[in-house]
Amino acid sequence: MVNMLDRKLLRDLWQLRAQVLAVALVVAAGIVGYVGSLSAYDSLRWLQASHYERARFAHLFAVGKRAPASVVDQLLQIPGVTEVEATLRFDVQLDRPGTVESLTGRMLALPEHGLPHINRLTLTRGAWIDAPGSNQALVNEAFAAVHGIAPGDRIVALLNGKRESLQIVGVVMSPEYIFPSRGGFGDERSFGIFWVGRQRLAAAFNMEGAFNSLAVRREHGASEPALIAELDRRLDRYGFTGAFARADQPSHRMLTQEIAQWKVYGATLPVIVMGVAMFLLNVALARQIGTQRGQIAALKAMGCDDAQLGRHYLKFALVIVLIGAPLGIAGGAYFGYSVAQMYARFFRMPDFEYRMLPWIPLSALALSLAAAALAVLGGLLRVVRLPPAAAMRPPAPPSFGPTLGERIGLARLYSPSVRMVVRDIERRPLRALLTTFGIASAVGVMIAGTWWRDSVDYLLEVEIRMRDRQDVSVALTEPVSSAALYDFVHMRGVLRAEATRDAPVRLSHGTRSYRTSLSGLDADSQMRPLLDERLRRAQLPASGIVLNNRLAQRLGLALGDTVHLEILQGARAQADLSVTGFSFELTQLLASMNRDALNRLLGEGQAMSGARLLIDASQREAVLRQLKNMPRVAAAAEIGPVIRFVRENNARNVLFFSSVLAVLGAAIALGVVYNNARIALAERAWDLASLRVLGATRGEVSGLLLGELGAELLLALPLGCLMGYGLAWSILALSAVTEMHLPLVVEPRTYAFACLVVLSAGVISAMIVRRRVDQLDLVGVLKTRE
Repeated sequence: MVNMLDRKLLRDLWQLRAQVLAVALVVAAGIVGYVGSLSAYDSLRWLQASHYERARFAHLFAVGKRAPASVVDQLLQIPGVTEVEATLRFDVQLDRPGTVESLTGRMLALPEHGLPHINRLTLTRGAWIDAPGSNQALVNEAFAAVHGIAPGDRIVALLNGKRESLQIVGVVMSPEYIFPSRGGFGDERSFGIFWVGRQRLAAAFNMEGAFNSLAVRREHGASEPALIAELDRRLDRYGFTGAFARADQPSHRMLTQEIAQWKVYGATLPVIVMGVAMFLLNVALARQIGTQRGQIAALKAMGCDDAQLGRHYLKFALVIVLIGAPLGIAGGAYFGYSVAQMYARFFRMPDFEYRMLPWIPLSALALSLAAAALAVLGGLLRVVRLPPAAAMRPPAPPSFGPTLGERIGLARLYSPSVRMVVRDIERRPLRALLTTFGIASAVGVMIAGTWWRDSVDYLLEVEIRMRDRQDVSVALTEPVSSAALYDFVHMRGVLRAEATRDAPVRLSHGTRSYRTSLSGLDADSQMRPLLDERLRRAQLPASGIVLNNRLAQRLGLALGDTVHLEILQGARAQADLSVTGFSFELTQLLASMNRDALNRLLGEGQAMSGARLLIDASQREAVLRQLKNMPRVAAAAEIGPVIRFVRENNARNVLFFSSVLAVLGAAIALGVVYNNARIALAERAWDLASLRVLGATRGEVSGLLLGELGAELLLALPLGCLMGYGLAWSILALSAVTEMHLPLVVEPRTYAFACLVVLSAGVISAMIVRRRVDQLDLVGVLKTRE
């Protein structure tokens, strides 16, 4: 008997090979999403941790004005501190032949003993500096790659007002600048990191025997808040702006947030895709077993018990899973590897390695087998409960009668063929709903994986075009009198100039605190207006403080509450301010207040730390050249290159994810439509053959079978769009409050792309099934079992 069942299994697998492959394709699609997402997140997190450990990334940081080198020994006496490395850090303007846009370089001094022990550098090209007193320099990999800088090239830097030609001898990577940024966006095009000999940099800025930047490593388990408080107490007199932990280090914060976003995708997308695949596997196997109720009854009559039948169909399901699982695991490994490599290349992290922990593919296989077993159990229970004699008879036909549309007088609006399709859907609503849900799931998965393309475009439009309306942002080396604004106003090519005053601050409310930047704005600012949640211009109050809405949420503040403000520079003024409004920046958690009020708080009179410039496009090069020659200008950032950089990277990422998800969505849609069409053909073969004998054409017969699937497909598209929006909303709701907030925006193009892919997959499936209908064996089908 066992041999007979095994022969039947082989025969069924061969006869149903196309359906087996279709269901296996759905299983593979689910496993690809599951394995790829989880392995990508695990690899990125592991890659970050291992790189930090090898590079001995610092735990604490501090930046200030000038402190004597002897302070380092005092800091080493702090309980919990294991290592301290002091250096020099200055932001300067750069000039590279053939480059018009403004470039900024952060100059860092190498230790006198050679290379840093904390935040170790990785040499990728060239050599190390061998003459610390010379103009030799190292440059970070990202900036070198963008500008085509190679060892032996030269670049001009404005060191303390003096133009110096630096010779690049090596290209390096640093854990401190994996994500080189001066703001909310990556800025590797206009912001470079350079390492020079300490002796050379100290001489240029008169910093012999001193430092202004600090990196600290602590003991495991040491309290970071306590260490920060002690570092601040000892460094306050030297003009340091407050120590901060690794969690607040800009590069680490951005990298961690990117990985955290993928964690959300890794926790939701694989569950969605895998859940859909397992649901469809369950439905497909249950319906397939239902078509063999006569065979099952015959086997029971011949002595097969329920356990033998269960094992037989479990083997059938096992074969499907074992076909789909290797494809899914291999595809998931490729997907995960590609995602991890894409992030590693974007952040230019050395020593890229991809790993897939064994539990990930094993859990995917276990979930697939469990879903298959449940499908077999459910399908068998409906059949084996019937006595063999009853099960061998065909199922009782459904009751016939007018549909709801016919009863209300709509029958004359459609043909008899359409009426038959509508009747079939109405009599089997659950089956139609399950098929519609399966197809809609494919649409939803694609939208849930690609909606962020539209969100990034919207973010750029709001943040750059509506909020930051300047063409160039200028940062000064030191705050100066507001009278200096007239130097910019009278520059050739400048149409408008507005002064800015920014200061690093720490905001506290209860036990919560956050380190950010406080922007002093003019009430009539045209280039940096405050916008409310509806993107309408909001009035800047004359007193109090305006907080980003997500920052207020993070600190637990409401309108009218009091927040404690500590300014981390100069006299380190402190004040308790009332929250007088909220702003809705999407890229940073900022605080704002009236510039005059900020200057009074700082006690500096009418001062400015930078300017925003609106320039004549025809005079762009002239304006940028003038800015390069101004010693007081530390950096001049154009908005246009930032937009192009973000959009170029976004376009590459979108192309990759759209391609992967298009394949997954098409696989799910193809499997659902084709499998349901084949099962429907098996269930209705007698009816269709009868119609052919009665004179119906092949096209008319195919229309009856495929018309129902076409209706389900068309119903699934809008439902899938709603599901996709809901899934995108869920992903966004699960995301933590971060500096960059993507709004939920789904453009028509995203809906159209998902619908077009699924519709194409459905049409291809229908064409394949149409060929089967045309080849229907009328004589064989019309034979009865009575």
